[in-house]
Amino acid sequence: MKKSLLRGVVAAALTLAVSPAMASDIHFTTGIGQGEFKSLSKEAGAALGYRNLAPAAPLGITGFDIGAEVSAIDINKNSTYWNAAFGSDAPSYLYIPKLRARKGLPFGIDVGAMYSYVPNSNIKLYGAELSKSIIDGNVALPAVGVRATYTKLAGVTDLALQTYGIDASVSKGILFLTPYAGAGMMWVSSEAKGNLKTLSSLSKETSTVPRVFGGLRISPLPLIGVTLEAEYAERPIYSLRAAISFF
Repeated sequence: MKKSLLRGVVAAALTLAVSPAMASDIHFTTGIGQGEFKSLSKEAGAALGYRNLAPAAPLGITGFDIGAEVSAIDINKNSTYWNAAFGSDAPSYLYIPKLRARKGLPFGIDVGAMYSYVPNSNIKLYGAELSKSIIDGNVALPAVGVRATYTKLAGVTDLALQTYGIDASVSKGILFLTPYAGAGMMWVSSEAKGNLKTLSSLSKETSTVPRVFGGLRISPLPLIGVTLEAEYAERPIYSLRAAISFF
């Protein structure tokens, strides 16, 4: 497990260098069946869903967090549906870089938004999050929180896809290290458009995707933090985030 997590994190860290060379448009030139479309929708939805990448403790009313993150999603590259989506040349990983900001509000509430554009591709993504602290956490108690999320795929003319998610997480700070873990559910809504709709007779799909995740925030310097996370939602997903935070 440790070796697998390390490989995934390394893959995510290399994304900024390799994604421009490896990325390509999602554009269907061959049709797929309904079962394949369902599998594609679940895996793509899991890949494009809102990542956690934060401890459960709230930012506080004066808190603000802004940073860059990247996720590496281990996709089923030998599947007919991913090869259809990438013109018979599906990659081993989907790399999704993002910009994301979060703001603390009263009553333990945080709000956030993110935007993603994968260089040299037509993949764009935006989303929002709303979280609520159940236990703020202190020296004796861990922090516990719940969160709702939304993402929408943009730029891909052959596929309409959006996700809705809800999850709960727990975290406990130890010096400059804050490990966390959580679980939740994601709902994926997808519809064939453009070429895919022309080539295939496909119905809309609505899928449920369970997810579990765990990570570690490292804050060696004031205001600066790096977060590593591993998640499983249909496929393994590894993420890395660097952020500036004000509390």
